[in-house]
Amino acid sequence: MSAQPAFAIGLDFGTASVRILIVDVADGTEIATAAAAYASGRDGVIDDERDPNVARQDPADHLASLDAAMRAALAHAAANPRFSAQRVVGIGVDTTGSTPLPVDAAGTPLAMLPDFSAEPPAMAWLWKDHTAHAEAAEITEHVRRAGLPYLTKCGGAYSSEWFWSKILHCERHHPRVAKAAHAWVEHCDWLPGWLIGDTRPQQLRRSICAAGHKAMYHPSWGGLPARDFLESLAPGLSRIRERFAAPALPADRRAGLLDPRVAARLGLPPDIPVAVGAFDAHCGAVGAGVGPGALVKIVGTSTCDCMVAPLDRPLPDIPGVCGIVPESILPGMYGIEAGQSAVGDIFNWFVGRIAPSGYGPAENLHESLTREAARLAPGESGLLALDWHNGNRTILTDPLLTGLIVGETLATTPAEIYRALIEATAFGALRIIERIEEYGVEVAEVINCGGIAEKNALVMQIYADVCNRPMKVSRSPQTCALGAAIFGAVVGGAYPIVADAQRAMTGCRPDPFVPNSARAAVYRRLYALYRALHDAFGVAGQSADLSGVMKELIRIRQSTRL
Repeated sequence: MSAQPAFAIGLDFGTASVRILIVDVADGTEIATAAAAYASGRDGVIDDERDPNVARQDPADHLASLDAAMRAALAHAAANPRFSAQRVVGIGVDTTGSTPLPVDAAGTPLAMLPDFSAEPPAMAWLWKDHTAHAEAAEITEHVRRAGLPYLTKCGGAYSSEWFWSKILHCERHHPRVAKAAHAWVEHCDWLPGWLIGDTRPQQLRRSICAAGHKAMYHPSWGGLPARDFLESLAPGLSRIRERFAAPALPADRRAGLLDPRVAARLGLPPDIPVAVGAFDAHCGAVGAGVGPGALVKIVGTSTCDCMVAPLDRPLPDIPGVCGIVPESILPGMYGIEAGQSAVGDIFNWFVGRIAPSGYGPAENLHESLTREAARLAPGESGLLALDWHNGNRTILTDPLLTGLIVGETLATTPAEIYRALIEATAFGALRIIERIEEYGVEVAEVINCGGIAEKNALVMQIYADVCNRPMKVSRSPQTCALGAAIFGAVVGGAYPIVADAQRAMTGCRPDPFVPNSARAAVYRRLYALYRALHDAFGVAGQSADLSGVMKELIRIRQSTRL
């Protein structure tokens, strides 16, 4: 380490905004942070009232917000006498994903061209766009029928949230955009290319994180799916494979140096090393200190659960997870990804569309409902919910599943429903932990990060009680950006390997949420009912008898109230 202070920058492109974090590489101290919301759509998401599955973003918004956030972050950092932009050693980038963009031969997103600027299909297809659910099911069936291995490393089923299903949907339903698309690139690959001044698809450093978890890329079958397979899905689809720069790389590799024109635009010196991109959740796991045995939950609008396991030990395929990919999170480790399609989005749905205004001003509804829900004991409401309002990502991998609340009466209150929805997301989290451990991967600790983990103690306590294990919380409120900054520090030479940077720059709060044994006992009874609903509605071929569920909820409610 240099005697002079050195700094790294993490760029975190989330669902609604871009966040920038400037940290001291010596210990991860936050020097400055800033955020800028995307201008278009609803909270940065361009939707369609005729189709609730549509979720797009204008890539021009990403760059405009980056400009604004960088100016604010550098102005904030300038107040620190130790900081100088000349001492920035590296930049890391994370984005949502799978969020592919159609681009021309130069790598310019079609939505940034005049002919396509008003067309949502030419924009970035955001991670939570589910328009391609039919194509995802078709890909799954096609792989299984052909006896190909492409789904063995991504849980056994392909998702509508992922790369190929979205491209295939565009090919079939938006031929003008499909014909103009020279290639498709992940947002996390395109941004580093833009920073270094070269977005040509064949030259982009592709992220193993994006390719492995979302595009059926794996070294054991030579990278992306074979040309013949892609052609069998749609004639001409193999061109996307041919214009994909291989091999895909982990985020501790250098994408290139900051282009002078981009540097001048952002207010930074040129030639700063830029890391290969990665997904926000995977960087969040790195920023939270992920290592063997640690499950990191990034809890926000959805959740992403990340684990790692050493490459030199056998690791079985785990049905229902979103991928087991070499070096997708940490170099030298398998990356295991799972998650829930909606968590914070469920709470926001209830507050924004269902909860009555009598709980206070709209901006305070979450706080009011949380206070009321915290006064309730587990089981007191007699309610049980399924957390599938945006489909099920893990372990059922089915975007067509929907939410459910059982046990409502004429006395049910909004706070009771709100708590039941929180509990449902906790039950979904427990089911993921169970599945991972069923296949021999021990979950020794759980580390939480993200906005909900930071701000909502009730959610974290319910998670601790439902899972009956401590819930740690990362000390950084910006773990995704911190993980990106860690990769920036490594490619900038501040640390030789990511593990060294993690030891110096990450940590957890000293006060984890500890389970209460009495509450955990009630949740065991409720979880058994959740599993019955989960399997009856989500697992094909089930003939479960659900006639006792409502009555058991009443028994639990009565015993709790007594």
